[in-house]
Amino acid sequence: MYKRIVRGKVRAVFERINAGDYTTMVDGLAPSFEYRFHGEHALGGRRTTRESMIRWWQRVLDLLPGARFDIQDVLVNGGPWRTRIAVRASIAGDLPGGVRYENTVFQFMTLAWGKVISVETVEDLQVLERALAAVAENGKPEALAAPISD
Repeated sequence: MYKRIVRGKVRAVFERINAGDYTTMVDGLAPSFEYRFHGEHALGGRRTTRESMIRWWQRVLDLLPGARFDIQDVLVNGGPWRTRIAVRASIAGDLPGGVRYENTVFQFMTLAWGKVISVETVEDLQVLERALAAVAENGKPEALAAPISD
């Protein structure tokens, strides 16, 4: 029963993100957390504060405004004291200049008592970096900015 509830909550958070509302995700973070997105690009880096996560989500929605997640799998293991979650999703959407972005996302999370204490996100970095370069070419130089990290 617990695992089914967690799977439903994970899917609901991604639906809120698809609707442009990242606050549910940020509100689910523990007071002490780590969010790591692999790669040295505008969306990469390591964040450990609520403020840096908000800045990061604002950047994501600005640079990839049409991108939406389609969740294929949510695997849950463990109990409420330490829950491990693996998500496999596709992300796709139209970007500025008529470029279509399509990628696969793997995300690994750890929860402790219902709060997220760690997130690790992996995508095909070549596909992502090509998309960010196209966004930059179409008037958004922040797509080539350094990662938001703290």
